[in-house]
Amino acid sequence: MAVPRRRIVRTPPAAPAPDPRRQERLRRLRDRLSREQAALDRWMSRLRRAFHALEKSQRAVGRLTKEIARLEGGPS
Repeated sequence: MAVPRRRIVRTPPAAPAPDPRRQERLRRLRDRLSREQAALDRWMSRLRRAFHALEKSQRAVGRLTKEIARLEGGPS
């Protein structure tokens, strides 16, 4: 019968001391990321509204073009 392998248990390495400059840089980057995400959300909502307005206009133009073609080409 085979003997099960033993699991080697190692203690995790000690965490390095926090570098204050690195921590400050991380805080500034996180602040900037939150501002950029908020700006992106605002632009996306504007873009979504503009896109739906464009689609609405395209549908209206297509409808009017078909109506004009039908009236011009039909029996008068």
